[in-house]
Amino acid sequence: MESILVASPDSAVSTKISKVLASTYHIDFSGTLTACSEAFEQRRYEFTFIDLKLLRDTDTPGTIREYQKILQRFWRVFPMAQLIVVSSQDQLREVVKVVKAGAANYLTTPINAEELQYILESTDESTRIQLELDYLRDRFWQNDSLDVVHTNSSPMKQVFEKVRSVAPTRTTVLLLGETGVGKGVVAKLIHRHSDRQDQPFIHVHCGAIPENLVESELFGHEKGAFTGATKRRLGRFEIAKGGTIFLDEIGTISPSTQIKMLQVLQDRIFLRVGGEAAIETDVRIIAASNYDLRTMCDAGQFRVDLYYRLSVFPVEIPPMRERLEDIPYFARYFLEKLNNTHQKDIFEIHPLVLEAMQEYSWPGNIREFENIMERAFIIETSSTLTPESFPQEFFNLKGARARVNLDSSLSLAEVRRRSIEQIERQYLKELLSVHHGKINHTAAAAGISTRQLHKLLTRYGIQKEEFKPQVFS
Repeated sequence: MESILVASPDSAVSTKISKVLASTYHIDFSGTLTACSEAFEQRRYEFTFIDLKLLRDTDTPGTIREYQKILQRFWRVFPMAQLIVVSSQDQLREVVKVVKAGAANYLTTPINAEELQYILESTDESTRIQLELDYLRDRFWQNDSLDVVHTNSSPMKQVFEKVRSVAPTRTTVLLLGETGVGKGVVAKLIHRHSDRQDQPFIHVHCGAIPENLVESELFGHEKGAFTGATKRRLGRFEIAKGGTIFLDEIGTISPSTQIKMLQVLQDRIFLRVGGEAAIETDVRIIAASNYDLRTMCDAGQFRVDLYYRLSVFPVEIPPMRERLEDIPYFARYFLEKLNNTHQKDIFEIHPLVLEAMQEYSWPGNIREFENIMERAFIIETSSTLTPESFPQEFFNLKGARARVNLDSSLSLAEVRRRSIEQIERQYLKELLSVHHGKINHTAAAAGISTRQLHKLLTRYGIQKEEFKPQVFS
């Protein structure tokens, strides 16, 4: 018999769900988030109903990120867990945040038997469809690309869906996104899954080539075409014949080069610098830019007709700050990579480091993430990546974000209450980090009993498991 877990302090919720589903499911109950987590670790549940009251034990509205952190406790135990939030109608605004944080569905009170059955059936159907899609995706991706396409981010899943659709075609692709988001990785992914995968993949960083040499670099030149041209030189378009050419930072090329590029896209022919014979080209073009090419067109800095030729299939890659749910995976991935490269044995990351990573804005995106990880890895002398190995400003920024936001519309008593709660919550987290989540040691350091500590952790929704060293193997 399949199992369901109902976590709610409201006995009416538990009673109604039990009455409707007891003949079909084995049902367990818990009245606190801690008890819910403990039950979840003991049994595999097909569905878990969690009362909003347990996710938010204060009247202050929560954030999607806060709800995500709570739900992650369950996904770490069972990644395919179907979590359904239970709430009254007047809390729908908060419920929407929990669904955006990853909850599979929601159920409103008072509970209606038909609605309950419908939610279970629709959630189960969505899960089945998702599993089928994941299976088909995994069959499409090459084995050596599975690490790259792993993501828990909805925007990145959409990016990889677009890649999967366009890769087998000859269509020109325009990759858009900030510096460091991984446009080059996505370009290689498209080439790797096209029918040109056995042909050359030529990467040209247009912004790194001196302006007077761009045309020669791309299209080649004839002997004597200009001073210093002592022999014929093949351009990147000729070298890439039959394969893919990736034109990175396409927005930096000069107006004259833009005209030649337009001819390549329209007629699939080009001339070498100083040449007269038209050369046919058979290449798949992928371009990328961290500038808004549409805005450049409006400003007269980029040809409109070239823009439309390039943006047949645009793919926008989200910045790191919009895919924070992938940070634990990136940390593990880069840590394994660094261990293999540098032959050191560092397999753990301190919880405070992971917390800081999820608070940081990552202006340099994945490239910055990898660089910070490598620097810390080289400095670290223990078997755990500790805060001391990371730049101090990395944590100062986090601390600055953690400050209490003062609301002058509140009474002094309410401001004090909220400030005390935040200080207590942060204090407990710091102690748990120092003592690696050990309750008895943390309670002793705080000068309170373990029972008092458990009450405080329950009150603030803090899980001791989050502060135990995370091992990546």
